[in-house]
Amino acid sequence: MATDSSSGALAQTHARSIADREGFWAEQAQLIDWQRPFDQVLDYSNPPFARWFVGGQTNLCHNAVDRHLAKWGSAPALIYVSTETGTERTYTFDELHRETMRMAAIMQSLGVRRGERVLIYMPMVPEAVFAMLACARIGAIHSVVFGGFASHSLASRIEDAEPVLVVSADAGSRAGKVLPYKPLLDAAIAASRYKPASVLMVDRGLAPFERVAGRDHDYAELRQRHLDAQVPVTWLESNEVSYTLYTSGTTGNPKGVQRDVGGYAVALAASMKHIFCGNAGEAYFSTSDIGWVVGHSYIVYGPLIAGMATILYEGTPLRPDAGILWQLVERYKVTVMFSAPTAIRVLKKQD
Repeated sequence: MATDSSSGALAQTHARSIADREGFWAEQAQLIDWQRPFDQVLDYSNPPFARWFVGGQTNLCHNAVDRHLAKWGSAPALIYVSTETGTERTYTFDELHRETMRMAAIMQSLGVRRGERVLIYMPMVPEAVFAMLACARIGAIHSVVFGGFASHSLASRIEDAEPVLVVSADAGSRAGKVLPYKPLLDAAIAASRYKPASVLMVDRGLAPFERVAGRDHDYAELRQRHLDAQVPVTWLESNEVSYTLYTSGTTGNPKGVQRDVGGYAVALAASMKHIFCGNAGEAYFSTSDIGWVVGHSYIVYGPLIAGMATILYEGTPLRPDAGILWQLVERYKVTVMFSAPTAIRVLKKQD
C-alpha cells in the first residue's frame, strides 16, 4: 500500500505531466538510451495522431538487454517456469543477449529484413521472448498471436500482417492438456490468401508434427549454426513501428494496433519507475501472456528496460496447487507483481 508521502509525490508527478507535458516527457526520455538525440519532444500537428521524440534514434532490444550488460550481465534477466512440463531455467542478461543474437541471425538467414513482419504463434516459452527481442534488434515488426488461437483467427492475422516468417512450436500445454499448434498453423496458412515464405519451428517434444519441405525450418538445427552470431542493433527512428498486435475481432475483423519505438520505450521506463517502483536487480512477475498487450509491456519489455528479472510462467494459478504464484514470489524474491481480476477470482474459490 502506498504511503501518504509516496501518494503525494505521485500526484505531483502526474500534475506536472499535465501542466508541462513536453518538459515532463523530455525528462522521462532520459531513462532510456538514445543513439541519436531527438529534435522535438512532441509533434501534434496532425491530431489525433501524435509523434513522440521526433528524429531520435533508439532500439527496444538495446534498451531491454544490451545496455545492462556492463553492470548486470551476470544477473537474472528471464526466469522461465513451466508447471506444465516441470521446467525451470534462468537466463542472465548475458545469456539473453546471446540467445537473442542467435535468433536474430536465424531470422536474417531466412530473409527477414528491417521493416518486414514476423508473426509469432507461440506458447509461453523462452524462444518466444528471444523472437520478440530479435525482431526489435534487427528492426523487424513482430506480431504475436495468442498461442492456441483457432486456425481461422490465425489465418485472418496472417492475411493482414503478411509476415515473411512465422515462428511457432509443436504444442502448448494448459492444465496438463497438450494443445498441438502445428495442425492449427498449417490449416491457417492453407486458408490464408497470403502464404509466408518460411516457418521456424521450435520442437518441444510434446506433439509429433509434419514438416512442409522447403518452408518449415528446425529452430534447434539453425541455432546450432549460429551459436557465435554477432548481430548489431539496428537503430530506428523513434516513430518507426515496433510491433503490431491485433484486437480480439469480437466486433468484426481483428484490427491491428501499431506501437512506435521511442514513445513506447519511454512510457514503459517511466511506468516502471513511477507506478511500479521497480529497481534494477529485482524481480518482476506479471501473470499475463505474451499474446496480450500486458505481456508485451510487462512480461517482456518493461521489466527488462528497468533492468529487472522477469518471470515467464507457463501454467495456471492452480497447478500444482493454488499456492504456486506465491511460491514463485518467494523463490525468486519478487518485489513487484502484476495480475488480473480473473486470476484473483480463481484463487478466491480456493481454501
